[in-house]
Amino acid sequence: MEVFLLEIYQHFRKEEQPFIDQVLSWREDVALKYQRKRSDFLNPREQMIFKAVMGNEADLIYGLEGGADYSERKRAIIAPDYEVIEKEDYQLTLLEATYPEKFVTLEHRDVLGAFMSLGVRREKMGDLVVQDGVIQLTAASEISDYIKMNLTGIKKSNVEFVEIPWEKLMESKESWVAKETTVSSLRLDVMVKEIYGMSRKKASMFIEGGRVKVNFRTVENPAFSLEKGDLISLRGKGRSRLDEINGQTRKEKYKVMTAKLN
Repeated sequence: MEVFLLEIYQHFRKEEQPFIDQVLSWREDVALKYQRKRSDFLNPREQMIFKAVMGNEADLIYGLEGGADYSERKRAIIAPDYEVIEKEDYQLTLLEATYPEKFVTLEHRDVLGAFMSLGVRREKMGDLVVQDGVIQLTAASEISDYIKMNLTGIKKSNVEFVEIPWEKLMESKESWVAKETTVSSLRLDVMVKEIYGMSRKKASMFIEGGRVKVNFRTVENPAFSLEKGDLISLRGKGRSRLDEINGQTRKEKYKVMTAKLN
């Protein structure tokens, strides 16, 4: 186990070790007790780590589900290999509310802020779509009633969430625009400069000012090194991803594939 841990640890960041340990603990519990484990919602980086830690465990099966194949945030299940994992086992509920878009403008961050003000952990909510006067959010079923009872106002708009069938799930009109480029470094300031089209100095100012998050965690160090699968968000400028790192050029620049939410 120690050798396996060291091999896994070396592929990920030090601050990600507690999550690795958590996945290992889930895996061991399922193997020992023959009882399945269901997680909260995992972000894309956590899903990547989860799959790496699970590997090809012979006596276990696992899956990820967020409502649709394209869902960004997903719950995980680990189960003994003789079981079958169905979609309903992930305990996901799709909630919808409408608002008068002629009179009020709501954005993703407004709804997320209202949700967080309920005192519920972010990990209990999956994807969130706000468009055309409609809000749809995927929630952990165990808190769906609480949301319906308590999330009744966002900014100046009254809302009422109701459960709807998955056939009515909306796909966000936002789209990811991919770009292949070369960068001198995988440092956060270099990548923010490249993706958002600004000077490196300005990128550093944004980072040091606490306006940049990597995988939903504020990072204030411009020298922070990015890795494949990292999700970046710059307040006021949108979200982006580092999708691929495809080696280096002869001049030792990194060939990368990025994507920005349009």
